[in-house]
Amino acid sequence: MPNKVHITETILRDAHQSLLATRMRTEDMLPVCERLDKIGFWSLEVWGGATFDSCVRFLKEDPWERLRKLREALPNTRLQMLLRGQNLLGYRHYSDDVVKAFVKRSANNGMDVFRIFDALNDVRNLRVAIEAVKEAGMHAQGAISYTTSPVHDNAQFVEMAKQMQEMGCDSITVKDMAGLLTPMVAGELIHDMVEALEVPVHIHSHATSGLAEMSQFKGIENGCRHIDTAISSMAGGTSHPPTESMVAALRGTEYDTGLDLEALQEIGFYFYEVRKKYHQFESDYTGVDTRVQINQVPGGMISNLANQLKEQGSLNRMNEVLKEIPRVREDLGYPPLVTPSSQIVGTQAVLNVLTKERYKSITNEVKLCLQGRYGKAPGPVNDVVRQQAIGNEDVIECRPADLLKDEMDELHRQIGELAKTDEDVMIYAMFPEIGRQFLKDRAEGSLQPEPLEPIPDESESSPNTAPTDFNVIYHGETYHIEVKGTGQKSDTERRFFLHMDGVPTEILVETLDEVVLTGGTQGAVPARPGKKSSNGQRPRATKEGHVTTSMPGVIVEVLVKENDEIEAGDPVLITEAMKMETEVQAPISGKVVAVNVVKGDSVNPDEALVEIEG
Repeated sequence: MPNKVHITETILRDAHQSLLATRMRTEDMLPVCERLDKIGFWSLEVWGGATFDSCVRFLKEDPWERLRKLREALPNTRLQMLLRGQNLLGYRHYSDDVVKAFVKRSANNGMDVFRIFDALNDVRNLRVAIEAVKEAGMHAQGAISYTTSPVHDNAQFVEMAKQMQEMGCDSITVKDMAGLLTPMVAGELIHDMVEALEVPVHIHSHATSGLAEMSQFKGIENGCRHIDTAISSMAGGTSHPPTESMVAALRGTEYDTGLDLEALQEIGFYFYEVRKKYHQFESDYTGVDTRVQINQVPGGMISNLANQLKEQGSLNRMNEVLKEIPRVREDLGYPPLVTPSSQIVGTQAVLNVLTKERYKSITNEVKLCLQGRYGKAPGPVNDVVRQQAIGNEDVIECRPADLLKDEMDELHRQIGELAKTDEDVMIYAMFPEIGRQFLKDRAEGSLQPEPLEPIPDESESSPNTAPTDFNVIYHGETYHIEVKGTGQKSDTERRFFLHMDGVPTEILVETLDEVVLTGGTQGAVPARPGKKSSNGQRPRATKEGHVTTSMPGVIVEVLVKENDEIEAGDPVLITEAMKMETEVQAPISGKVVAVNVVKGDSVNPDEALVEIEG
């Protein structure tokens, strides 16, 4: 059947990444693998994107072990991953030897298809990864990050596809991560690509705007024979078109997929129950959202922004941030909003809004982007912002990785005996801080995944499961709290599972001993003190020389020590928020008289992190 449409199923990666914050555990994948393996998908996406990060950071699973288990459980199905070109699965460019080693280890552990993209659509950043995949004897699929702007058009995307084909790609994907494709444009783009290419064309489109199914069908009519879908119980919204629906739509036509609809529906019932287990990670932004057609912000990015603003007590400023994002994107040369550029643009937009002065604080990633260390921007950048960010430093014109020395030997040295295998070294390479902690905890046998909120039982009226609604007024902001459930109670503490303005939150409440008074205060038994966070020990920022941060985050590096003499503008701290790093500078010249943080501390605005006297 020359017109048969083939399906890549995303249920084990992008579907739950889009809807459940990438929290599905391997233990919930393996029981259904036998049924998935019998369907006859062209491929099953199981890895890449945020999977590696989530496994190590939250689930405390070895992502390589997940890949090996899935390979064993799916012997008849191609396994597919998403690879960020020279960024691999991290948020920076890696040297060529790391890229080659990562691809080789992935192939050896069971990966068949590598979908490779670059956040700026700079094809130079794809070459080494493509060559490594071909050397490993696997399928290299080049991906175009689809976007719209004054500097993007279909002819440009077709030319990019031709370049990737010349590099050796076995297929090309239109990666519509935000759901921007409209049916007629999709038809035209696919027609032009099919005419220009010798390799198959795939469509990967998120359902955010409600147009993905129509766009895929118009693509099929114009020569596309490969589409990405998600099992219906985890489809729609920021996920993908439902697999069962597309199979039904094409059944009995020249495009018939040949897949068993009833078998797919049984798999759908399985994941319907699995999804309940992760209900605490459901986002408010999982329905159709046509705003993406205007601001181009993917649904997952919106939920991240909402969490960041909520931590600041500034959720009411979401519309300001959504208006600022296109302005930042234009300043940076119209990058597509896909990882990591979506985080880079989004975080800077939040900073611009919260500091009430555009680019008063600039993340390190924005500086690197403006310097060309992520690659060539699609359009011209704002020279004024670039000057503000990097001063008179040279702008890189070459492929950024050409400036990087080999890293593998140094990575082995840095992680030392904690790494038992080359795969362990890759865990450290992708995420140094959390990777090292993961390997350390594994060695000590102390890995503990984040707790899951109990599934509400609607048949019970117990206080442990019945939601309680109330409002809390804090610093002039009103928050709506829903108590969704509680954990086991001990003598000293109890966990409560809340939704704060719809965002899942978990708190630990400690029980303090009662004060018993007998004969005045001399007979008082003092209450057992609760655990004090380091935050509670810091003075509030009240002086010009007090160094603060613009938003809640974590201290990545402390660059000064007491008695250091520094100049205004010198870097004193590096903080991380929303996976982006920001250099915090000295507000005045003078002497460092106190450093109130250490690496790894969580910090909040208005705290005096470093104290300087002029």
